[in-house]
Amino acid sequence: MTIHLFNGLVYGALLIVMCSGLALIYGLRRVVNFAHGSLYMLGAYLGYSIALQSNFWVALLAAPALMALLGVAIDRWGFRLLQDRDPLVVVLVTFGGLLVIEDLVQSVWGKSNLSVATPAELAFSVEFLGASLPAYRIGVIVVGAAVALGLTLWLRHSKVGLFVRAASTDPTTTAMQGVNTDALSAMVVGLGTALAGLAGVVAAPFLSLSPSMSSDVIIDSFVVVVIGGLGSLAGAFAAALLLGLVQALGAVWLPDTSVLLPFLIMAAVLLFKPAGLAGSRT
Repeated sequence: MTIHLFNGLVYGALLIVMCSGLALIYGLRRVVNFAHGSLYMLGAYLGYSIALQSNFWVALLAAPALMALLGVAIDRWGFRLLQDRDPLVVVLVTFGGLLVIEDLVQSVWGKSNLSVATPAELAFSVEFLGASLPAYRIGVIVVGAAVALGLTLWLRHSKVGLFVRAASTDPTTTAMQGVNTDALSAMVVGLGTALAGLAGVVAAPFLSLSPSMSSDVIIDSFVVVVIGGLGSLAGAFAAALLLGLVQALGAVWLPDTSVLLPFLIMAAVLLFKPAGLAGSRT
């Protein structure tokens, strides 16, 4: 039981990193970014290439930084130009971005599965309650907790975080108060994209890299964001841990229906609490 709970926490922590970016971008830009999963995949592949040339720790810093630059470019020449268009048009554009990035990955890295070696510093196990827990996966939980805490402190206790929350509620009034909402949006989309890239790099040592790796995680990410409440970080954190544990324990107790459990939870939330567990506020 300990190892199953542990695996649920590991996947939940990975979803926290992944979904934080998705929730941030939706909260400010009101964009349902279908390309977010492919950005996660691109971050993983960038991390793979950087790790080959240097080491995993350099990749852990460099790949998200490169993804942040890409995110700023996506906001400047994508979301900003589409902000007055029909939401369906934006959704179709992000879906097109998903296909473009998947084709790019296949062209550069091929279709074969790749893997990133676990860093030597974390290539050991820790005994806990009779179970042997890989140290690297404990590190994944630490990364998820650090992202959740860091984003919460940033949004609640910094001036920029205040601007982000204000712009998420009323961008027009926020702009009238002298806040450069375009620069703010570029920063948030860059941060959200960097978090997707970070999730990809963190996942690389224990999940194989393939051009199809974006599909499963983006589905789970949207389930998390809907359950937690669109644009709500607190809700995304809680829903990510819930989904991770449900999938881990469901695979043991209800193996035939475990795949359906997240969607059943999402359907129940939409029926009885459409705004999500924490509403829609950042």
